[in-house]
Amino acid sequence: MNQSPVSAAHAAPLKPASGQRTLLIVDDDEPLRTRLAQAMRARGYHVETAAGVAEALTAARTSPPEFAVVDLRLIDGYGLDVVPKLREARPDMRIVILTGYGNIASTVAAVKAGAVDYLAKPADADEVEAALLAAADGKAPPPERPMSADRVRWEHINRVYELCDRNVSETARRLNMHRRTLQRILAKHSPRE
Repeated sequence: MNQSPVSAAHAAPLKPASGQRTLLIVDDDEPLRTRLAQAMRARGYHVETAAGVAEALTAARTSPPEFAVVDLRLIDGYGLDVVPKLREARPDMRIVILTGYGNIASTVAAVKAGAVDYLAKPADADEVEAALLAAADGKAPPPERPMSADRVRWEHINRVYELCDRNVSETARRLNMHRRTLQRILAKHSPRE
């Protein structure tokens, strides 16, 4: 995946409409970044996006937003390295870490770095907004319709499959799964939530 240079949109200061909240979305997964940006714009946010660490830091220095959603693993670095820099640019910024690789150590590290919450992918815009707007001393309420365990499993398998360039044998090896079992799972449609 090629990283594009910082666009002119990132160099210009954020100019939100009166009373509009500002949000920076940092994720190297372009379809996810685009969908989340559209959903958050529909909720009234002025959204800037960045594909990696360098773009995020440029956008934050130019005009620090009120809120940020940062992917844990970026093409040019680690999202947890971005969080303290964003907090330097704006100490009251509310930051949510978004990742497909959730574990307890990463959660603790995200909170210590200054994030207010940690959401597993694929989180929807409602979950992201709830986490961003949660009271400073509390967590966002649980989602009304959380993903089923089958859906979470399906999403994880497909993410590893995509990361392995759709190589069934390599994906099966990494998931410690028999190759034919994986083929059967991939042949089925995604489970309903």
